[in-house]
Amino acid sequence: MKKATVMSTLKKKIKEHQYKFTTQRKIVLQAFLDSKENHMSAEDVYEIVHEESPAIGLATVYRSLELFTSLELLKKLDFGDGRSRYELNDKTITHSHHHLICLGCGKVVEFSYDFLNDVKDKIQKENGFNIVDYQLKFYGYCKDCIKKANNNKG
Repeated sequence: MKKATVMSTLKKKIKEHQYKFTTQRKIVLQAFLDSKENHMSAEDVYEIVHEESPAIGLATVYRSLELFTSLELLKKLDFGDGRSRYELNDKTITHSHHHLICLGCGKVVEFSYDFLNDVKDKIQKENGFNIVDYQLKFYGYCKDCIKKANNNKG
C-alpha cells in the first residue's frame, strides 16, 4: 500500500476519534512509514523527527505514541529489554507477524507462519474465547551471535 494512502487512513482514524491531526502527529507517523526499522522506541522516533523538525521534543513524541497506541494505530511491544517499542497496527498496512529476539545483540526479526491461525482458531473454539490479538515471541541467539560465541571458544 502506498505511503500516502496509509497516511490518509491514519489521519482519518485520528479525526474519527475527535483528535486534531497536527503537524507534529503527522511527522511522528511519517517516521514509522519512512523508517526501515519496524520496532522503534520513543527515543528512536525522536531522533528521526528531531532531524526534520527540531522544535518537536521528546515529551511530544511520548504523548503522540501513547495517543496512537490508545487509538490502536500503533502496537506497543515489550521485548524484555526495558524499552517499549512501537509498530504500525493496521491490518491493511502490516501483516500478522511474530518476533525472534536475540538475547546477545538485541536484534528483533519478524516471522509469520500460517499454522498459528489454526492454533488461534482451535483455542477460540475449545474455550469459547474471542481472541482479538496475540503476540508470539521467541528468545534466543541469532546466527551472528552464535558464530561470534563459537569463534571465541577456540
